[in-house]
Amino acid sequence: MVYELLQTVMKIFFKFYNLLTYDEKKKAVLLFFMILLMGVIDMLGIASILPFMAVVSNPELIESNNYLLTAYNFSGAGNQKEFLIYLGTMLFFVLMISLVFKSLTTYFQIQFAMMREYSLSKRLIEGYLKQPYQWFIEKNSADLGKNILSEVNNLIVNGFMPSLVIIANSVIVVFILILLLFVSFKIALISGIVIGVYYFFVFKLIGVNLTKYGQYRIISNKDRFKSVSETFSAIKEIKSKNLEKFCLDRFSKPAEIFASNQAKAEIISQMPRFLFEALAFGGVLIVLIYTISISGNFVSAIPLISLFVFAGYRLLPASQMIYRAITQVRFILPVLDAIHSDLNDLSNKITKQKSSNLDKISFDQNINLVDITYKYPGSNNEILKNLNLSIKAKSTIGIVGKTASGKTTIVDIILNLLEPSKGALMIDNKNIKDLNEKSWQEIIGYIPQNIYLIDDTVRSNIAFGIKKNEINHNLVLKAAKASNLDEIFLNELEKGIDKNIGEKGIKLSGGQRQRIGIARALYNQPKILIMDEATNALDSLTEDSVMQCIRQFNKKMTIIIIAHRLNNLKECDEIVILEDGKIKDKGKFDELQKKHDLFNSTN
Repeated sequence: MVYELLQTVMKIFFKFYNLLTYDEKKKAVLLFFMILLMGVIDMLGIASILPFMAVVSNPELIESNNYLLTAYNFSGAGNQKEFLIYLGTMLFFVLMISLVFKSLTTYFQIQFAMMREYSLSKRLIEGYLKQPYQWFIEKNSADLGKNILSEVNNLIVNGFMPSLVIIANSVIVVFILILLLFVSFKIALISGIVIGVYYFFVFKLIGVNLTKYGQYRIISNKDRFKSVSETFSAIKEIKSKNLEKFCLDRFSKPAEIFASNQAKAEIISQMPRFLFEALAFGGVLIVLIYTISISGNFVSAIPLISLFVFAGYRLLPASQMIYRAITQVRFILPVLDAIHSDLNDLSNKITKQKSSNLDKISFDQNINLVDITYKYPGSNNEILKNLNLSIKAKSTIGIVGKTASGKTTIVDIILNLLEPSKGALMIDNKNIKDLNEKSWQEIIGYIPQNIYLIDDTVRSNIAFGIKKNEINHNLVLKAAKASNLDEIFLNELEKGIDKNIGEKGIKLSGGQRQRIGIARALYNQPKILIMDEATNALDSLTEDSVMQCIRQFNKKMTIIIIAHRLNNLKECDEIVILEDGKIKDKGKFDELQKKHDLFNSTN
């Protein structure tokens, strides 16, 4: 059991150490040496009690003890009373140094630990962001948010900091026991065995349960975050259908399990200390009686008793803090395993970035999808099947088809978000894999169906992703005018482009939100504009207005429109009809209308 416990603790320490960067590891080593020095100073502080109490109880020792006599002569004291004051002052000075250095070490411990919350959460979100788009398709955003905001904090507060507490207090306990072994081998040995046996049986009783509670906690925490995220993302539907109780019940169960397991872990970490305090009090009495019996009288036993009492004063809380810290770390072990695994997996899966030294893509001729087949990992269902499609520069192409026909998948491949299972994306007859992929995405303006809006001004939403002090005001105004925002939106609001639009653009109409999406897509002056069913949620009049806005860019840039109704695509140079991942037909609007009467209602 002892070996298993030590093995678990060492495994935890090494996992925490492996989570650190190279610079953080150097700081951790420096902190460890500070902790060692703190232990030495603490031991010296306790040891200094012995000569002081010896002189207090028997001043004649100054003459009979060579060490005390040498110190007496060195101090220049005129009498025993002055020497006692000198010893007391030195004792106070040593204890003050010990406390000051301990405070300094504790400060660096807390500073080091809490800054790891910042660095770990930053590395985690950085690792997530560097994953390919396909990786996010298989993940739950609430789970990712939970890891970054909740589990990292929990790992640091209830895992990393307790680990430092274990190290610091273990060093203190070891140095104190060394001192006691030197002063009284028998008493120190018995005390060490009693403390060790006590905690051995405590850990034997609760060790397995702690890890189990920790596993329940991490699962319930995931469900809590998922429930809250999904609830407030669908608040309109929830309120309109009176689903408040359903959502509350959905949150309550995992929240109750989470709180219950937190409470169990806290109880386990706290309860044994009451029995241990009773045991320790009895132990002090036994030491007192034993010391008096071997010394012959109480006065001669005072120095040794004082030393053991003071040592016990430091040992007991240190031992309890070690126990409490170990229970916290055992409880948090599933979180440590999860974060450690996540960071290792993320570093192995980070998207390989093309060198920034590659020439930027000019795009003057065409986009070709050559023999494209796509299926999601682990699935045998092919979304696209040997599809071939050519799009000329500065042409306007429409793509229609029923749900799951592969329309959005084509867009994601053109955006270079998804990599085809087979085939290639060719830009001006060059494979995208051989080109500067970031440069390709920079010349594309993308307008999705659901525009993501931040709780900020119109200006910040148009120049989304750009620091406020770096926003080009002229480009914002140009994009706003091109999307007709200056006519139907900005003039209606007192603050114009500096008006705050609320969370998710709640203060705007659907058409206004969509035009901000168009303005955002136009801000970087793209060569390609992609509308991915961007008008589906709009009414007919607003949809016609938005489409009229898009038509002004015909022949000025390449436009790809994914739509559910052919009626919006009358002015396209070519319309492609998809069915089951293949091109069923393509041609001009008038040609397709004659052959496909039902396609005006295609979804």
